Amino acid sequence: MQDGRRKASAVNALERTPEERMAALDKAMEARRKRQAVKEQLRNGSATLVELLDSDDEAVRKMRIVDALMSIPYIGKGKTERIMEEACISEKKRVGGLGKRQREYLLERFG
Repeated sequence: MQDGRRKASAVNALERTPEERMAALDKAMEARRKRQAVKEQLRNGSATLVELLDSDDEAVRKMRIVDALMSIPYIGKGKTERIMEEACISEKKRVGGLGKRQREYLLERFG
């Protein structure tokens, strides 16, 4: 099923006009900029993980949890791996895809 979605999106990408492709590239670049800004806010303490988890922004919801945790001061690779394991969170999980218990664990730990 996932392969079917990939093929469909590849076909759609080929059928796009140059203007549509440019608009999609601009949208992707803007999303990357937003995620980078959020990581910087986590680094300098002007945002918290709780605020990140409560965000309705699509770009933020598509951010990987591992990237968010690694952006928090004093949390490196080892602590991130431990937290992810304790919360049963896959390294590929994104903010918007967290389960109820995973989300509650992170809120309790960082809230």
